[in-house]
Amino acid sequence: MLVDSHCHLEYKGLVEDQAEVLTRARAAGVGAFLNISTRQSEWGQVVATAAREPDVFASVGIHPHEADSHQDLGRAALLEATRHPKVIAIGETGLDYYYDKSDRDAQKSLFRMHIDVARETQLPIIIHTRDAEEDTHAILADEMGKGAFPALIHCFTASADFAEKVLALGLTISLSGIVTFKNAKDLQAVAAIIPDDRLLVETDSPFLAPVPHRGRVCEPAYVADTAAFVAGLRGTDVEHLTAQTTANFFHLFSKARP
Repeated sequence: MLVDSHCHLEYKGLVEDQAEVLTRARAAGVGAFLNISTRQSEWGQVVATAAREPDVFASVGIHPHEADSHQDLGRAALLEATRHPKVIAIGETGLDYYYDKSDRDAQKSLFRMHIDVARETQLPIIIHTRDAEEDTHAILADEMGKGAFPALIHCFTASADFAEKVLALGLTISLSGIVTFKNAKDLQAVAAIIPDDRLLVETDSPFLAPVPHRGRVCEPAYVADTAAFVAGLRGTDVEHLTAQTTANFFHLFSKARP
């Protein structure tokens, strides 16, 4: 069984045909899905899908792009949302200095608030970071010093140095279809050396379709292609990588049940 550890089932491109999207993924061997939210207005729909589908789980959180419009979101609202039995994660949240769609101080403040709730609940925090390695690591290191919390970097595209630093903090790294791209040689080198027990795979669908699906709307079924490619990079068979990443998912997201 494969797990798509990060997908957006409520986004345009998937939501219109969600039932068939899930059917195709299950036929491809995907047995669990983590449906990610990026703004508070999505939480209800994301959780409702998880409540309806036994193999779908949910996250609640605010993407850094949305930080400016959620500055009045109190930790109590996020904490309350985590209490639903199918909510197994917090996020995605983090820092994005590539697009800078929200004030950087607002992003940092919201990121720290998510970490605070992750520390209290011990639900993993799903981190988006782009062109913000230094600040992301500084915040993570500072917050880990206040008390440990489970966390992962999703859709990893950062440097090998950053990978080493977050692994040293105890984080997990998730790889998306980007790792299959021809120009992703540096990322492929990182993918080959992530410890077995710290690795996940994802689609980030409907974005970032892996080879051989480039140019199409990405679907959770395509996590199988990413898994096969990563297995090749790591010199192992896809059955081993599938079993390992699935075990890692349920170990990290311990509120979930297979």
